[in-house]
Parts: sequence; C-alpha cells; structure tokens
Amino acid sequence: MARVAWLSAAGKQSEHPVDEVLPLPKLALYGFQHVLAFYAGAVIVPIIVGGALGLNREQLVYLINADLFTCGIASIIQAFGIGRIGSRLPLIQGVTFTAVSPMIAIGLGAGGGTAALLVIYGAVITAGLATFAFAWLPAPAFRAVLRLFPPVVTGTVITVLGLVLIPVGLNDAAGGVGSPHFGDPENFAYAGGTMVFILVLMKLGRPFLSSIAILLGLVAGTAVAFLLGDTSFADVGKANWLGVITPFHFGAPQFQWFPILLMLIVMLITMVETTGDTYAIGDIVGKKIDGETVARALRADGAATALGGVLNSFPYVAFAENVGLVRMTKVKSRFVVVAAGIFMIVLGMLPKAAAAVASVPHPVLGGAATVMFAMVALAGIQTLAKVDLKEEKNALVVGVSLAVALLPSTVPVLFQDHMNEDLSSLLNSGVTLGASTAILLNLLLNGLGPKEPVIEAGVADSVLTGVDPADAAADPAPAPAGVAAQRAPASGAPAGASGQPAEEPEGA
Repeated sequence: MARVAWLSAAGKQSEHPVDEVLPLPKLALYGFQHVLAFYAGAVIVPIIVGGALGLNREQLVYLINADLFTCGIASIIQAFGIGRIGSRLPLIQGVTFTAVSPMIAIGLGAGGGTAALLVIYGAVITAGLATFAFAWLPAPAFRAVLRLFPPVVTGTVITVLGLVLIPVGLNDAAGGVGSPHFGDPENFAYAGGTMVFILVLMKLGRPFLSSIAILLGLVAGTAVAFLLGDTSFADVGKANWLGVITPFHFGAPQFQWFPILLMLIVMLITMVETTGDTYAIGDIVGKKIDGETVARALRADGAATALGGVLNSFPYVAFAENVGLVRMTKVKSRFVVVAAGIFMIVLGMLPKAAAAVASVPHPVLGGAATVMFAMVALAGIQTLAKVDLKEEKNALVVGVSLAVALLPSTVPVLFQDHMNEDLSSLLNSGVTLGASTAILLNLLLNGLGPKEPVIEAGVADSVLTGVDPADAAADPAPAPAGVAAQRAPASGAPAGASGQPAEEPEGA
C-alpha cells in the first residue's frame, strides 16, 4: 500500500483524519463518489435557469460546462484552502438553489436570452465580492446579521422557495412552456414514471442509492424516451470532445441596482446555510470549528461566487448532501474533495458530457424537479416544526409571508403592467417577497433573534439528492445538526472572528 502522508493547514505534520492524504486509487474512488452525489444538484440549476431564459441547446451546453468547471475550482479552494480563504474541511461547493427563482426573475425582467445572463452575472459578481468582504469583518457584524434569521424566518424562506419552484417543475412535466405538445398526457406519463422511479430508489433506504436517486431518475427517464423515439442525442455527436471555459463568454456583465440588491439577499441566506454546514461537518469529522474557520468558509463562498460570475456560472454554497456522504462513508479526508474538484474541472471541459445532460427531455426533467422542489418545501416545514407556532406572532410571520409569496404567480398583471421594469425585476419573485416579508415581520413582531442563534445546516440544498437533512447534518453520535450548531465558541462568532483555530496558527 502507498505510504500515507499527513498535512495540516499550516503545512506541518498532523494526525487529524481531515488532513490525511489517501493513496491515489482511494482518492480517485472516493472523490468520484462525491461527484456522483453532487452531480444532479449541480447540473439541474443551469438546466432550469437556461430553459427558463430560452437559451438554445449550444448555449445550455456551455452553461453546464461552465458550472461544473467552476464547481471544481470552488471545491478545491474550500477544501485545500488558499491562505485564510477556505475552511480546509471536506465541503463540496455547488450552485445554490436559493438563487434559482431570483435569477429567473432577473433574467425574465431583462428580456431573457443571453442579454439576461449579463444582468445576472453583474449581480452575481457584486454579491460575491460583497460576501467575500463581509467575511473579513469583526465577529459582531456577522453576529448581528445572523440574528435576522431565526428558525421562524429560515423555515419560512425555505418553504417559500419550494412552493414557488414547484410550478416550474410542473410546467416542465407538462412538456415545457411554449412546446407544441404542452399538456399532452404522454408528457405526464414520462414525468410520473420518473417520479415513481426516484421514489422507489429512495424507498429502498440505501444511503448511496438515495444520494444519487435524482441522477438515476434522469438517466432512466431519458433512456426510456430514447428507446421510444421521443428524444435524440444528435447534439451529442455534434458537440466537441474538448472545450475551454473563457471569462465573460456571453459578453461583459451589466451592473443594475435592483438585481444586485436581490442577489445580496440571496447571499445572506446562503451565508446562513454555509455556516450551518461548516459546524455540521466539523461535528462529523471531529474537528473544532470556531469563528475563523467559518469566516474562511464564507470567504471561499464569496470568492467562488464572484468567480462564477466571471466564468459564466452562478452563486456558490457548501452542498449539504455531501456533508451527509461524509457521515455515511466515514471518509473524512479533505483531499477527497480536492480529488472531486479535479474530476469536476475535467467534466467541465467535455462538451459531449454536457450535451448528453442537455438532451434530457422536459417531462423527465420536470418529474425529477417536482420531487426536488417538493422536498425543499418539506425541509422548510421541518424547520418550522421546531418553532412554537402556537405563539401568534410566529404564526403571523409564517402565514403572511406565505401569502405574500404567492402574489407574483396569482396576480402577475400587477408586476407586468403596473410597475416599471427595474422594480418588477426585483419584486416579481415569490422568494424575494416571501423572504423580505418574513424578515421584516419577524423584526416588527419579535425583534432580533437571540445573540447565539441556532444555525441549521443548508437543508434547501441537502434534499436535492434525497439525503435527509437531519442525516446530512448529524454526527454519528445522537446530537442533531441544530445542537451541533449551538456549539459555537463562547465569543459567539460564526464569521470574521479575531480568534484563530486552536490547532492552527493565524494565517494558516
């Protein structure tokens, strides 16, 4: 067997499993497993956003490649670390689902197509840089922001996210808006078959199958459609074997005030998710997490998000389903994630692979997406189950926020005919309205949350491949994610803390 090397974040000898460098065959095997667990959640975002903006097949292929390529770089930054950027923990970075609905709203407000992408990228770059800068602030600043997001707010936001996205999945299940066969029973047969296949895999209860159930559902549904002559892989044959991701491929980004504000709200939510995931993974691998560790994780989020805007991708967050995979496999080495990042970079340079993904029929995609979006809503409900909803103030926050979130889909004419374009691009999103209402109402009725907020793991992303949020965040010991999150240092600083990790010198 190859000799095992050990390396700490400071470049010194370490006995902690997180710093273990496994033999190359194991690194490759375990790294590829992380890619499988992560893949469906990664590619689904560019597929949904690109489809909603009306991109053609070639543009969609490029978007998928850019996403995977940037995911690889982002994961390496997070796991390997560069100076005081990156947690040096086995955390995979992926595009956050929290941004899907806001990005679609921004894009449609900008007229769709590649012109819409330029507005989105301007907002993404600005929000990423703001997140990066924010993570360098002293601890009290970030602590104050976290107090805006008690469980009653985060649970409401995640529930709204799922409910708003479910119609997107159902429209795809019907064949895709604008399709000449929209609403045909045949489309719903494909969607229903895909959903049943996914549910059967999840019912089997085997952790690895559950973690890739969405991916297998997409593969199975597409295979059936191909055998029945309802999809074609002709574009795969036309695609190049090798492609290069270039900065600003679609043009120079455009910086508009309202889309930037909307993306800043998205990044506030993702900061809470990454904070929870960092505490959760620390609990699982047995590594002490303090404020500086989380600050480094958030700096990696911000850097990756800004890089995403440059490389034609989207906002990034720590993926909780891979947190669950670490728990299930007991493989704690961060270098496994580095290996996964290398795999993703390679996949991001293979247009044929992206073309195959882009060939998934709309009804099959809709069946899988509907399951995912429904599970996102359920994750929000699970968070709200921990809230005392018998308390009238909490009940009002949840009820009114859910009602306001339905306004864009219920009365679209308000945003189309009675608002200017900039205001409509900001407010024509159930996620934006619901999240803003939840934050403001909670402040009005309950005031700021506790000084030491309980931080949940990123359940909005953890459910995308069938991993239960509690399992994804839990330690093999009985302590749940919420308990792990409360083990913050006495300073209470989840980010930007002046203190350094006990086992690593400053600047490590």
